[in-house]
Amino acid sequence: SMSLREHALSLFRSAVGIVRPAPMLKRAVKLQGDECPQLLVKGRAFPVKRNLYLVGFGKAVLGMATAAEEILGDHLVRGIISVPLGIQESLQRAGMQEMLLKPHSKIQVIEGAKNNLPDPEALKGAVAIQELAEGLTADDLLLVLISGGGSALLPAPIPPILLEEKEKLTKMLASRGAAIQELNVVRKTLSLLKGGGLAQLAYPAQVVSLILSDVIGDPLDIIASGPTAASSHSIQDCLQILTKYNLLHNLPKSVETVLSRSPTKPTAPEDYSHVCNIIIGSNTLALDEAKHQAERLGYTTLILSTAICGEVGHISTLYCQLIQLLCLGFTGLGGGPLGHKVKGELLQLAAELEIPGLNLAEFLQALQRLGPERPICILAGGETTVQLHGTGKGGRNQELALRVGLGLHRAQATQVSAPPGRCEIIFLSGGTDGQDGPTEAAGAFCSLELVDEALQEGLDVEAFLSNNDSYTFFSQFQGGHHLVVTGLTGTNVMDIQVILIRAT
Repeated sequence: SMSLREHALSLFRSAVGIVRPAPMLKRAVKLQGDECPQLLVKGRAFPVKRNLYLVGFGKAVLGMATAAEEILGDHLVRGIISVPLGIQESLQRAGMQEMLLKPHSKIQVIEGAKNNLPDPEALKGAVAIQELAEGLTADDLLLVLISGGGSALLPAPIPPILLEEKEKLTKMLASRGAAIQELNVVRKTLSLLKGGGLAQLAYPAQVVSLILSDVIGDPLDIIASGPTAASSHSIQDCLQILTKYNLLHNLPKSVETVLSRSPTKPTAPEDYSHVCNIIIGSNTLALDEAKHQAERLGYTTLILSTAICGEVGHISTLYCQLIQLLCLGFTGLGGGPLGHKVKGELLQLAAELEIPGLNLAEFLQALQRLGPERPICILAGGETTVQLHGTGKGGRNQELALRVGLGLHRAQATQVSAPPGRCEIIFLSGGTDGQDGPTEAAGAFCSLELVDEALQEGLDVEAFLSNNDSYTFFSQFQGGHHLVVTGLTGTNVMDIQVILIRAT
């Protein structure tokens, strides 16, 4: 029979598979009719003459564009997409030909944003997209493909701000622990194309955006910094964030200039009547597919949340307590004093974390109704943050897996968990884009035995964690056997966590 590890990996892969760009786009978009052709997008119809233009930006956009060109055929006049540096070569190497444009494509590809940071190449792509949009007329239809990573690939700072000034500010915010939502509010305020800018430039053309969401709750104005959505943030929000992280008094001159002359209220939503934004893929879709597969493998499956967010240290504690509770349930101790203690701590922590839409009490009731006779699968998704204290190499998924491993080890050592040896546990955390931090792994998994086995190899888990060096740990531990390596997947709907537990 397959091991829990193989099961976890196969569930992760099936979740990623359902949000692969081509199948997803083909489910959402059809071209129909010969006389008066129409583009059907999730049931909405747009008349098409030979006036279709396409732009796109993001980690998943190459595959989306390839599928779009196949659907649109001769109706497409031209397109420009801005995609991550090296993606064509790496898809080629991975044998993912179906995600690459044909040799005589009408779509121009510009690669940039090395290490997911805006650079001169990405700026070149943004300028080309800006020029295409500005040249459109009322008869044109602009199809915009958007996915995560789009922020870095569409940098067009409002003059006189220079790219490196905006870059430096983003880095300073990130290093002080700003959440992705906060980073995007600041980026957007200083950008020509974000925060609805692209849609405004394309007016009066009809704009149809197809969006693969990599943000919790799928807020249109936040995904890739919302180039085709009315911004729900004002300059005030931007100033508040800069104040919160103590940056208001060391801003570059150019940033001060732009902030002082920007209007203080967001644009009126009625300026967006020519825009139609449609989400065609998300973390929810991916988790639903994994749930379906887990049930086929014989697991009783529950989805905890698609909005897991917060610092990895806190989130790892949440997962450790949840796993302890599950183990106690398997050994029949869930209803005892220990079970009540763990449950109380878990509810307390969940209240502090304020994860959007998570009703843990309800989730735990559903858990209680599960019998111990079948193995259990818990799925979750979202995006955690890491506060960097060290200089090591890692990513939020690898760090989360390593922290869960350490937490389970400590719980066992202090005997607050179920008697060891009665439960087999695998915890996996992976990024659906196949890239976790600046590493070639998508994530990693851990088991109950991880820390003990690492000690036998002379590896000190705590030392690696204090240096944010999870990738180095997993590379050295058991020959890298616990790393989840998928290669770039060409898609991106945040991260996925899989917990599998069975009685031994």
